[in-house]
Amino acid sequence: MEVLIIVGVIAAFILIAIFGSLAEKKRREQLAALALRLGLRFSPARDYSIPARFVFLKRVAQGSNRYAFNVLTGESKGEQVLIYDYHYETTSTNSKGRRQKTSHYLSIYLILLPKSFPELTISREQIFSKIAQAFGYDDIDFESHEFSKTFCVRSGDKQFAYDFCNTSMMEYLLANQDLSLEVERDTLAIGFNEKLTPGRLEVSYLRLQEIRSRIPDYLF
Repeated sequence: MEVLIIVGVIAAFILIAIFGSLAEKKRREQLAALALRLGLRFSPARDYSIPARFVFLKRVAQGSNRYAFNVLTGESKGEQVLIYDYHYETTSTNSKGRRQKTSHYLSIYLILLPKSFPELTISREQIFSKIAQAFGYDDIDFESHEFSKTFCVRSGDKQFAYDFCNTSMMEYLLANQDLSLEVERDTLAIGFNEKLTPGRLEVSYLRLQEIRSRIPDYLF
């Protein structure tokens, strides 16, 4: 009986692996078709140079064994666009004292800007950011009470934060509260803590362009 259970468990794992592999293959094919339609190039291969290039971004500077894959790249309105699945590992110790590695997968969207800017992060206000404020890590408040209550905005350059978070930008982010973004050097980035379906990937690509369009021209 125990042998049958073990065989059944092994068979289940094999089936899960097969279906997972088929699903990933189908997703790669859909991403390649999406890239072609958007006028972008597509590469499914692992790329370790991309995380190294953008290691200054907080979402990218995590864990070990960092690499990009399923990379879409090209030009949009004269600016370089980079979209990719992102992998990194963290190490923890379980209850038995054994070290184990956990893989994490994200979706990252970047636009390279024609000018370098100070660091700016905008993310949903959470309990951890409120605790940080209690210890002196203040976020930046705006005239819009709703925006200040909803988002945690941090930057070493308050004037840049005020210029970036203009009325149009605040209205758009309030209507898209699942977005969190970073600006640093010549990079505008948004990210999600999962690998997005091709349909959601395209929507997020369009939302990245919407954010870019709301950055005031005078900042450039």
